Amino acid sequence: MKAEAITLRELRMPLKHFFETSFGRSESRRVLLVTAHCQGVDGWAECVAGDGPFYSSEWIESAWCTIRAYLAPAVLAKDFPRAAYSGAAMARVRGHYMAKAAVENSLWDAEAKQRRQPLWRMLGGSRKQIACGVSIGIQNSHAQLLDKIETELGAGYQRIKIKVKPGWDLEVLEKIRSRWPQICLSCDANAAYRPADFSHLRDFDAFELLMIEQPLWDDDIVCHASLQRELKTDLCLDESIRQLRDATQAIQLGACRVINLKVGRVGGFSEAIAIHDVCRQNRIPVWCGGMLESGIGRAHNIALSTLPNFCLPGDVSASKRYWSEDIVDPEIVVTAGGTIELTDTPGTGYDIKSDLIEELTVRKETISQSTLGL
Repeated sequence: MKAEAITLRELRMPLKHFFETSFGRSESRRVLLVTAHCQGVDGWAECVAGDGPFYSSEWIESAWCTIRAYLAPAVLAKDFPRAAYSGAAMARVRGHYMAKAAVENSLWDAEAKQRRQPLWRMLGGSRKQIACGVSIGIQNSHAQLLDKIETELGAGYQRIKIKVKPGWDLEVLEKIRSRWPQICLSCDANAAYRPADFSHLRDFDAFELLMIEQPLWDDDIVCHASLQRELKTDLCLDESIRQLRDATQAIQLGACRVINLKVGRVGGFSEAIAIHDVCRQNRIPVWCGGMLESGIGRAHNIALSTLPNFCLPGDVSASKRYWSEDIVDPEIVVTAGGTIELTDTPGTGYDIKSDLIEELTVRKETISQSTLGL
């Protein structure tokens, strides 16, 4: 397969409700879309880099510049046997995993359409429905949080995850458990705690959580291993896992018992599959987290979540939780049983709302063979 051009678009999409974590509150999203124009077929992907370098050192501006100057030129006009081979073409660029993922995943989407195969099958998926949980951000009050949890349980979600940080943790968890003692509950700290908080974090064991996600530094594995030895509750690593080597080291050191596998964080589908496989070999379950994606990125998360070691409900929730109108058709729907159903439609199974994308686009640039002099 060959890409003759790559188009970058930035969209501005207002969230229906604010979403707050330990590092800030978002009320809208700058969404970076990548389109690979491949011999008459367009493949679409979403770069999950945020508005600023907070969750990761990557952000919208760094991803745009890196794709334009280095990653697009690395893959344009190359005839790849499969989209998976594009990762090697971009390997000379260090880091920039989110930017790389957007380019590679757009090629996977194009390949699935060219082969007239559903993307989930091409990835090696083995299930036609995935289990869904929901991630609920920090709210203005405990009462507001409890109301949101009640709403999401009523919608059928199989697991509730709340965001925590110092000052918004034990009291909140106590209120949730008092009201719903049996629900599947986890929490995510987004690196808000430090080794001085180990004693405090041991108190989380009282709440019978499914997991505690990324309590310590975003780039740490060693201290997480020390913490896991002190806790009964399973630790899950998210930000710390950027590539296969990180996952392998975390498993070897016992830094976690679960891994949050986000395709947009680890450099694309090829690396995500490799991480999935090593986790499966070591009996470490994985699940798919969310990055406030539009339907394009969400559709890729759905496809990845069909792989056999995705054993826990992910954060791949319905479009209507975030957007008044999503940019895919049909919009992503979660059943009353808390699942998303897969189809055998080629590609992701979702069409692009081209008119809405154009309406929301605030900048656009196409990098082609001719602009690069190829």
